[in-house]
Amino acid sequence: MKTTSILKNLLGVIIISLLLFQTKSFAQTLESKMDSLLAAKYLPSDPGGVFLIAKNGKPVYKKAFGMANMELEAPLKTEHVFEIGSMTKQFTAVSILMLLEQGKLDLNDEITKYIPDYPTQGKTITIHHLLNHTSGIKSYTSVKGLMGIAKTDLTPIELIDFFKNEPMDFSPGEKFKYNNSGYIILGYIIESVSEMSYGDFVEENIFKKLNMSSSYYASHRKVFKNRVSGYHQRDGFTNAMHISYTLPYAAGSLLSNVDDMLLWQNALRDNTLVSKTILDKAFTNYTLNNNEATNYGYGWHIKEINETKSYQHGGSIFGFKSMGVYLPDEDIYVIGLNNCDCNSPTKITKEIAELYLNELNNNLSSKN
Repeated sequence: MKTTSILKNLLGVIIISLLLFQTKSFAQTLESKMDSLLAAKYLPSDPGGVFLIAKNGKPVYKKAFGMANMELEAPLKTEHVFEIGSMTKQFTAVSILMLLEQGKLDLNDEITKYIPDYPTQGKTITIHHLLNHTSGIKSYTSVKGLMGIAKTDLTPIELIDFFKNEPMDFSPGEKFKYNNSGYIILGYIIESVSEMSYGDFVEENIFKKLNMSSSYYASHRKVFKNRVSGYHQRDGFTNAMHISYTLPYAAGSLLSNVDDMLLWQNALRDNTLVSKTILDKAFTNYTLNNNEATNYGYGWHIKEINETKSYQHGGSIFGFKSMGVYLPDEDIYVIGLNNCDCNSPTKITKEIAELYLNELNNNLSSKN
């Protein structure tokens, strides 16, 4: 009897040791593959990127590649803060949903409720249309004369005045066309309803609540700890062009780092800021008037990676590019932040998500 007990204990130790070895081997294999993939894209002497992979809300990979500041020859660190560009739209969309849950607005509200003199050209344009890029309003980033105001500080309504008289691209709900103008109007609606500036609303109701201590509404005057420099590449690297942050505004003026973006993603997963019923509206694949899918919710593209559902969005602003991918069924999050608009992380972030998913599935198969 005693010998049998010893053998059982020994077998248990062997099994546990094998499982630990497999787990360690998987982690080492993953790290090696990710290092190789990213080191080939981001050279040590060039602007680079920071990447994080999380599983079940916890980081399994986090590394920085390249330079944070070329003039100082300062390398990137994982805690560094980047401009996230259009990933700002996620925060704008959720801010609208928070106000919806508070009963302060309705997604079917017409925009003329908040901007009475907006020329809708006889069309009914709602908050839903703005969130889903189906309003038909022309994106101000394609309007002639934009660079003439790029360095001028504008109020939200002055920016809206810049594009509001442009001809509409199509009738609301007729087509999907990615549109920055819609999110500018959403920012103005947030300010009108909350009686706070957009930046203050996001910082008070999201960043502080989630302890996102490295996330901010951008400013050229303020000093932000760990903020990196941005670059262009045209016949060598140049410093990023200076623009007023009132221009990207609620469509693209936030700063963050990979750790804070994971806090954000975990809060979305756990319905920390709004109820699941309300938040599900952000991840609904809405349809056009003809029932064709838009593959977009509110602030996220809804796509598939290896037949696995994903919520994803990128960002691009002078000197910076970003990309985030979340696989909800697997609870896998991949975020990449770059400090040069010459080297987009969009493709490689998707590849990393796919590679990690495949490695994870292969590892599980080997254990069975």
